[in-house]
Amino acid sequence: MLRDDDHPRSGFAAPPQGGAAGGPAKPDPRRPLESVRALLATVALAALCACGTVSKPVETIERSQTAITAAPVAMIAPPAAPIAAEIQAQFDRALQAQRAGHNDEALRQWATLAQAHPELGGVHANLGMVQRQAGRHAEAVASLERAVQASPTQARFHNELGIAYRHTGQFDKAQAAYERALALDPNLAAALLNLGILHDLYLGNSAKALELYERYLTVAAGGDAAVTKWATDLRQRKPAPLTALNTVAGSAAKSGKEAP
Repeated sequence: MLRDDDHPRSGFAAPPQGGAAGGPAKPDPRRPLESVRALLATVALAALCACGTVSKPVETIERSQTAITAAPVAMIAPPAAPIAAEIQAQFDRALQAQRAGHNDEALRQWATLAQAHPELGGVHANLGMVQRQAGRHAEAVASLERAVQASPTQARFHNELGIAYRHTGQFDKAQAAYERALALDPNLAAALLNLGILHDLYLGNSAKALELYERYLTVAAGGDAAVTKWATDLRQRKPAPLTALNTVAGSAAKSGKEAP
């Protein structure tokens, strides 16, 4: 849950289940594909590194900007379409419920607003993020796609869409969404980090991941000790010969991209 300042480094997704001592999380039978992918990615990284890799549980490092602020008005509606006071008040109430962690109430209010005012990109963005927190990932993708359609120049919305795609195993689309966010805002720390994680854990491109982690560290306010360790790990990593494990992990990654 993000703090009220909406800074991209201030929020984390829910921590993974299990693995209290630092080990990999146990597969969740309710989300078997994602659990298997996460475990295979963890195992593959351990095999490819000559020294021990730093644990990167994706669920705890993906940066999000959950409560998109209503100000300025241009963030949630086309500049040529002024927002009526009652609509703004409804937006503020939904935002307050979301920030307070009253997700059921926030979900109801955002859904009502989205149906009545499909032109408001911020409404769809917040609806999608609450849906994602509730584990309704397909719905979250649909809502965030509407958000970027309504507000295509909002880099943060594209970052959130990338996270939603990643949750549904659509890694190519996640990459495109993060890259679009960075095209709009090259210094968006959340998108730099999320794209680095995607290349590191899911696309198997360590060189690109290192580049993105280093770019992220140049813009991360106050630094980031965990990402500094990940970057060091990648610099020291030695190439490993092709093994059956690497082949299995590569196949899993491909199947993840093809998952519906």
